[in-house]
Amino acid sequence: MKFQVINLGCKVNAYEAESVAALLEERGWTRIEDESACDAVLIFTCAVTNTAAQKSRQMLHRAKRSNPNAVTAAVGCYAELDAEAMPEADIIVGSQNKHRIPDYIEQVQRDHQRIIRISDLSRPVEFEPLKMDHFEDQTRAYLKIQDGCNQFCSYCIIPYARGRERSMAPEAAIQEAVRLSQSHHEIVLAGIHTGRYGREYGVSLAQLMKRMLASAEQLQRLRVSSIEMSELDEEFLELFASEPRIARHLHIPLQSGCDSVLKRMNRPYDTQAYYDKINLIRRLVPEVSISADLIVGFPQETEEEFESTLAFVEKCQLSFLHVFPYSMRKGTPAAEMSGQIPNDIKKQRAARMIERSHQLYDAYMDQWIGRNAEVLIESESEEESQGHASQYFPIRLNERAARGELVDVHITGREQHVLIAESAKK
Repeated sequence: MKFQVINLGCKVNAYEAESVAALLEERGWTRIEDESACDAVLIFTCAVTNTAAQKSRQMLHRAKRSNPNAVTAAVGCYAELDAEAMPEADIIVGSQNKHRIPDYIEQVQRDHQRIIRISDLSRPVEFEPLKMDHFEDQTRAYLKIQDGCNQFCSYCIIPYARGRERSMAPEAAIQEAVRLSQSHHEIVLAGIHTGRYGREYGVSLAQLMKRMLASAEQLQRLRVSSIEMSELDEEFLELFASEPRIARHLHIPLQSGCDSVLKRMNRPYDTQAYYDKINLIRRLVPEVSISADLIVGFPQETEEEFESTLAFVEKCQLSFLHVFPYSMRKGTPAAEMSGQIPNDIKKQRAARMIERSHQLYDAYMDQWIGRNAEVLIESESEEESQGHASQYFPIRLNERAARGELVDVHITGREQHVLIAESAKK
């Protein structure tokens, strides 16, 4: 039996997609890329923007048109929110029960009856543990330790799609980290609101990371995929500053650099608090790289407010940005706000902000020319190797090194958005 997996979402979605793929492979299924030759097609949907939702529908329609006899499964956030929009799906699984997808596929093949599993997210649900052993580059492993969000920013649909916050049990998370460290040099901790890990267990993210590093002694790098400013407390920063095995990169969502916009977004901080926090982090760890998410064209955003965000981003000297034009999501408070910004203006502002991000990124990388860094090799050829530094900027090494190896390098220059290096041992 053959299957295809299509992921349209975030790192958490990707982790879940690969975990389900591994479950199918354990049952003897073979993963292929040709949907027309598949017995089952699994589409892990995304709902964070209208474009993502539309793409989820399009991929499902294409899969069914290409191979009408294959079992089609729509999984994840958009499946949870709008099952009625996907009549082509033989299986619809929302925020829970992903580990049962192999059973559902075999049940549909046997009984030819549609299966829909949508959760009641108005009530607390348990964390669904999923395991994954193989990753694309076999050097960096992802570990999902948290799910759900209680923050309810005015623009965000994810709390409605993922439900309330919940975490993997600490002992289970540590065991997974130890297991993954046997074959991977770096582990990335992922979640919807990762910084709020462990509240139900009385365990903080910092405490979990400290125990992981003590238990997985051979692990060389532990990275946090994203963390909110409010979760960067004294305990976390003390560990971050003192433990060199924690990657020197923090992705701290900003969303806007204007206080009036942040207030409309229902974000729990203002620009001064954000600026003070990143300056504190840089005093503790001078070599840190700090990146951020940013939304432009939020309802009622004036040109002056957008210019304030541009100026604030420049002031913060962030390493790079993930820029998103605001996408109206039905069911969120922002969708009901007056003053929705026309699409052409949102695109124009996004283009300007992306250009600023490129400038910041190049300026940050240029600061590393002439310095040494440690790169985790992710790919290699006869004459060169490539990977990422602890700060998460890409490095091309002008000699061959083994995939998965951590190499000390001396950075000699930059080509486009990649730093060029030679071995520091020369």
